[in-house]
Amino acid sequence: MRKISYVLGSMLMVWGVNTFASQPTDINYSSKGSTALGTEYSTYTVRCSDGAKREITAWDKRKKWCVGTSNHCTNDQLKTAKEACGAK
Repeated sequence: MRKISYVLGSMLMVWGVNTFASQPTDINYSSKGSTALGTEYSTYTVRCSDGAKREITAWDKRKKWCVGTSNHCTNDQLKTAKEACGAK
């Protein structure tokens, strides 16, 4: 019985953390840039539900989206914006 309540408690904690994580509320184009090698990218500003502003970048004609200028990338703008705001 104790194991079951421990598992249920752990599941509720994980669910609670995801429920209260900041979510993206607005995504706006910010600027265009290029790397030293000439690769072009676009920068977008993400406004999060906690009031913070984060940046995501679009590469390869908006096929690849990254949190800031990191290598943490996906092929989906909204998923990347959620990760930038701290939501999973």
